[in-house]
Amino acid sequence: MSTAKKAPAGNRPRTARNNAIPGCALTAALAAIGGRWKLFIVYRLADGPLHFAALRRSLPDMSAKVLAEQLRELQADGLVSRESSGPVPATVHYALTPHGLSVLPVAETIRRWGLAHQGALEAPVDPRATCVTAC
Repeated sequence: MSTAKKAPAGNRPRTARNNAIPGCALTAALAAIGGRWKLFIVYRLADGPLHFAALRRSLPDMSAKVLAEQLRELQADGLVSRESSGPVPATVHYALTPHGLSVLPVAETIRRWGLAHQGALEAPVDPRATCVTAC
């Protein structure tokens, strides 16, 4: 019987996810930044590194489980780095990588398009709706 401990699945380094349609740049981009929360996380990390709890507080509508999953996917895609400091339980800080910083102009363009889209639909915009505390 082996005495070596096995690391839980969450502690293994993640590899980049496969592109659903090989060779298609659009599906590669949507896999990396698509989804409900990834651009919100990127926006929060644009101001600098944050620890998990600070990210969690800044996105109150997102569960801790979903935040952890999204951070793992962003990390696997090379957009976010994870730095732990000290022994367990260590504070873990997440930051945008240089590749992750390249997403910011795209995110800003999408945000501006969303504003124009809201106007085009002539849907009343609730002034209290702040894109998960102001995006």
